[in-house]
Amino acid sequence: MEERVEKRAMRDGRLAEWKRCLRLLKVFAKISLMSQLEYRANFVAGVAVETGWMLIKLLYVAVVYRVGADIGVLTPDHILLFVGIYTMMTGFYMLYYGNFTSISRMVREGELDLYLVKPVSLQFLVTMRRLDVALLLPDFVAGAIMIGLGWARAGLPVTPAALAGFLFFTACGILLTYSMFLLPHLLCFWIVATRGVAELTSAVWDFNNMPQLIYGKWMQRIGTFLLPVFVITNFPGLFLMGELSCGMMVWGVVSPVLFFGITRVVWKRAVKNYSSASS
Repeated sequence: MEERVEKRAMRDGRLAEWKRCLRLLKVFAKISLMSQLEYRANFVAGVAVETGWMLIKLLYVAVVYRVGADIGVLTPDHILLFVGIYTMMTGFYMLYYGNFTSISRMVREGELDLYLVKPVSLQFLVTMRRLDVALLLPDFVAGAIMIGLGWARAGLPVTPAALAGFLFFTACGILLTYSMFLLPHLLCFWIVATRGVAELTSAVWDFNNMPQLIYGKWMQRIGTFLLPVFVITNFPGLFLMGELSCGMMVWGVVSPVLFFGITRVVWKRAVKNYSSASS
């Protein structure tokens, strides 16, 4: 009986913490947007820069349509869909990417001390305290337009089940993006020079800008199971195309949960290894 009560109390405690984090996320988003709009020139510049990068990504689609060749089961319209998913996911990644790159500085300068005493998850606070809406907006809008056009032009089904599956695997991809790309930045708790790590993660992310089906089998396996970047931007589109097997659907759910669990374990060990810059 006591064990049951204890488990229930733990479950209620976790639920309360999740609710608190959601409330804080709304506050962080509001404060971040207000602070960015306070310096509107910087906000506009951020939107312009990200728009420029987004237009560069569109060159891939332009080349595909100009050639007009199909790649296996992929038509140019399918590729437009996949590039749209990649573009939208890039927006979500850029939303909190600045928090990842600042972890090294916080550890080095001892700023992390200020967050250790806060009555909320330290990982959530450090990785979500700033949300860069200026970097999200262009990619999200352009990605959504490309997804809609590719979806319609490819003649893919527009049903409640298709929409639900697409949104579900998109949500799984967002969780996997957060978990997988936070891990390299946690090395700063053990080593000082992490700039190369950040550049490497950017290269891995950009490797994901085209459908996995254009690569060879071994590259697909590496990008699906070892470094599952293809799960992030390919699985929503493959689900719509009916090219996602039951086993891959399971992996599309398991991999984000697995990497999030690994991230939590590494984060806790990293914090235990942390010593204040003032000590």
